[in-house]
Amino acid sequence: MLKLVNTFKYNEKSENENIFITVAGNVGAGKSTITKLLGQKLNFKAHFEKVDTNPYLNDFYTDQEKWGFHLQLYFLAQRFKQQKEIAQNGFNNIQDRSIYEDVEIFAKSLYDNKKMSERDFDTYRELFYDMIPHLKKPDLMIYLSGSIETILNRINLRGRDMEKRVPREYWENLHNRYENWIKTYKDSPILYVNIDKVDLIENPHQLDIIAQEIKNILNIKNP
Repeated sequence: MLKLVNTFKYNEKSENENIFITVAGNVGAGKSTITKLLGQKLNFKAHFEKVDTNPYLNDFYTDQEKWGFHLQLYFLAQRFKQQKEIAQNGFNNIQDRSIYEDVEIFAKSLYDNKKMSERDFDTYRELFYDMIPHLKKPDLMIYLSGSIETILNRINLRGRDMEKRVPREYWENLHNRYENWIKTYKDSPILYVNIDKVDLIENPHQLDIIAQEIKNILNIKNP
């Protein structure tokens, strides 16, 4: 169910030392759910990806070539503002989707599939890598792994019409990119959560197991 890789050594932390956890995984993997529930369980401030209020998302799923660059810039700007807040707010924080996924998965996918021009991709990538050194690195990444069938089932269950219109090949492409990308991620420990076996809605006791594992990894102690 859980697997930890890329372990770092941490000093013991109290609950007010600005710990930063980020949650990564494909669309539909359950990032928002685990972010919300862990935020409540651990008393962390939760930060969510702006999906329903994103002015480009519906247009993107209708015409990816026309709107892909706009969408990625919007997400990048929102994520940058969010991470500045995380670094400065003095709270423990958990974030729905990491900034690292944007360029090497979503923007790169658009470029490789000729839905983003080389000029736009180079501009986006340069901006992204100029931002990264100025941002707080996560203390832990939670990566939601699992089968493409589980991903597709969860996308269908949540019922967003704009996502249902997207062909299976698009989700499979992202799924494969995620599996390759996470192997190269080196900026923090990674806690793998297997969504084929973990369902926090149907099995809420699993949240206790994950929360305790996070405390063990980061040496979190109550003051």
